[in-house]
Amino acid sequence: MGELTDKIKGNVNEAIGKAKQHSDNPATRDEGAAQEVEGKGEQVKGKIKGMLGDDI
Repeated sequence: MGELTDKIKGNVNEAIGKAKQHSDNPATRDEGAAQEVEGKGEQVKGKIKGMLGDDI
């Protein structure tokens, strides 16, 4: 996956995770928190690929 793809996927996961955190179900809230963190990680991965090139 390229830099842009990782950043977009990260943004989507972060947004879905934030939405899930507003649930009344504690399990869904926990899942949303984890998904938001995953999204932030994907964004960082995309930034690193951008700095190093898509060769990694």
